[in-house]
Amino acid sequence: MKKTRYIVLCLLMLSLSTFAQELVTLPMPNSGKVVIRLMFRNGSIADPKGKEGLTLLTTNVITEGSTKNYTTTQLQKTMYPWAARMGSSVDKEVSIFSFEVPSLYLEPFYALVKDVMLNPAFDSSDVERVRSNQKNYVDEVIRQSSDEEYGKKYLEYVLFRGTNYQHLKQGTSASIPTITIDDIRSHYKNFFTRNNIMIGVAGDYPSGFPERLKKDLTGLSDVQPKIPVPTISAPIQGANVTIVSKQGALGSAISGGFPLGITRSADYFAALMIANSWLGEHRKSYSRLYQKIREARSMNYGDYTYIEWYENGGGNMLPPAGTPRSINYFSVWLRPVQTAKGLKGQYEELSDLRVGHAPFAMKMALREMNDLINNGMSEEDFEKTRDFLRSYSKLYVEGMSKKLGYAMDSRFYGRKDWIAELDQLLSTTTRELTNNIMKKYWQTGNMEWVIVTDESEVDPLVKTFKDNAPAPIAYSNGLKASLSKEILAEDEIINKYPFPVNKVTVVQSDKTFQGE
Repeated sequence: MKKTRYIVLCLLMLSLSTFAQELVTLPMPNSGKVVIRLMFRNGSIADPKGKEGLTLLTTNVITEGSTKNYTTTQLQKTMYPWAARMGSSVDKEVSIFSFEVPSLYLEPFYALVKDVMLNPAFDSSDVERVRSNQKNYVDEVIRQSSDEEYGKKYLEYVLFRGTNYQHLKQGTSASIPTITIDDIRSHYKNFFTRNNIMIGVAGDYPSGFPERLKKDLTGLSDVQPKIPVPTISAPIQGANVTIVSKQGALGSAISGGFPLGITRSADYFAALMIANSWLGEHRKSYSRLYQKIREARSMNYGDYTYIEWYENGGGNMLPPAGTPRSINYFSVWLRPVQTAKGLKGQYEELSDLRVGHAPFAMKMALREMNDLINNGMSEEDFEKTRDFLRSYSKLYVEGMSKKLGYAMDSRFYGRKDWIAELDQLLSTTTRELTNNIMKKYWQTGNMEWVIVTDESEVDPLVKTFKDNAPAPIAYSNGLKASLSKEILAEDEIINKYPFPVNKVTVVQSDKTFQGE
């Protein structure tokens, strides 16, 4: 554990330098389009204590609000005939502004880009509108729109407790109302400066345009931002389960994870990508967990694993750019499985069922992961998965905006072109190295788990975990009759698979993300 924490600290020190107007260019003549991408080294870790959500609020007011020369309505009406777009995003360590326009309209659009970035009005009506939407997300949307995303976000809240990685980028119910216009103006001046910006330009732009953009952005504040150091959470002791009790939840959405002391900055990360792809590649039916949990047993819609944060996993088929981090973690995402209440309501033969499928699904995921760590990948599985990744990873950068985004993320990790370098790393990675890297960085004994589930399922889950009790999977008569003897025999093994839990915590859904 000490060695892992030392590696993480080294990665942090490597990543602390600001971008200082680094310029990334991807000329694509005849593409007919220009993309501008501005990455600021700040992110939600720059939110002051008690003002969580300030960085996101600042970026959103800039791109969704007025400037000193244009109202929001005027900006929208002016851009509409050009089919131009502007937007922003925030993650833990970076904030990004994106602008896209057909090259035919670059000059008039660029005038608006400069005005948006250099002359934001921070109008009170804009601030109130954006702040209200942001608070509504924390109070309502995150809890009601997707239990899967809810669980993943709360896993981060639990996993990074006590650190500046903990809070939602949107902030907390307590912090958002306290953010004032003066806070936003000050944050813009001190954290969105010429000294912590990386500038990216791609497409069919005229000669000298990137340099002109770089020169114009010296009009940003000249403050040297004091970016907080990303802080590391305390080591996890054993398996801990947090159950979020939500009235009316249709299933049990499960997320689990542990800190991972490696990022794309390390060459060995490519080896871990191979193992992870075989175990649980996002939205890929060939992966082990998908085959075991969904295909063989029809328990849910999908089961995936990740070795870095995957933004909007419910909506994205491919990993998007724009969330580079110096602190990393492994996670498993088991899409909602049925509760006892749901199963009993559908099948009369299950009327005596005590608890739903969550414990069984978790045990199965742990067993598969332990088997992979202990026994390694076979040569055949390794070769097939490596070949797949060499092709699949090239799809990450299809399109100008994605290609520019990945190029800029590469610089965050001290690389030139991660996707090109990844192909080379994968081509030289061996099965022996992959199996050794798994043993070095993966484990299952010390993990945080979050289950978002219906209130009716809470007490049975608590008892099951505290007693380390068996929790056999419950099939309808029709489904059970269709399953092979091999699957049913394996079910008995999984049912008895040990899963000692150190601590079980129950949180009411309306108490999450409220602020410390």
